[in-house]
Amino acid sequence: MKVILSKDVKGKGKKGELVNVSDGYARNYLLPRGLAVEADAAAMNELKNREQAEAFHEEQQQKKARDIAVKIDGKKLEIMAKGGQSGRLFGSVTTKEVASELKKQYHVNVDRRKIEMQDIKAFGSYEAEIKLGYNISAKVTVIVCE
Repeated sequence: MKVILSKDVKGKGKKGELVNVSDGYARNYLLPRGLAVEADAAAMNELKNREQAEAFHEEQQQKKARDIAVKIDGKKLEIMAKGGQSGRLFGSVTTKEVASELKKQYHVNVDRRKIEMQDIKAFGSYEAEIKLGYNISAKVTVIVCE
């Protein structure tokens, strides 16, 4: 019997998958516990529509990530920081500060956890890589000045 899983079932599959199980297992275990629904025409149509919607949303997220990458790739960010006479900063420049400068200068929201860069503890120019997902990334130059 073909069923569509409503929840993850160990050894059978994940939620939303179409699986083929024995009739007894489906009638006596999966269906009464609400773990699956029988794969009739209406359920199959709903599954197909859900998969199309997920694919559409995935495509929209990829397009958004590409647009952000095009907008900020190769750009320069100037961050003001306080430091001593030896060129060392009082503290350091963090990914949180880089994310807020991206929002301020280029109007782009980027999660600070997606920014990869070395520790910035002195004035100068540094490279930061922003991983936007879907194997899309952008590089920005962070210039720390007084």
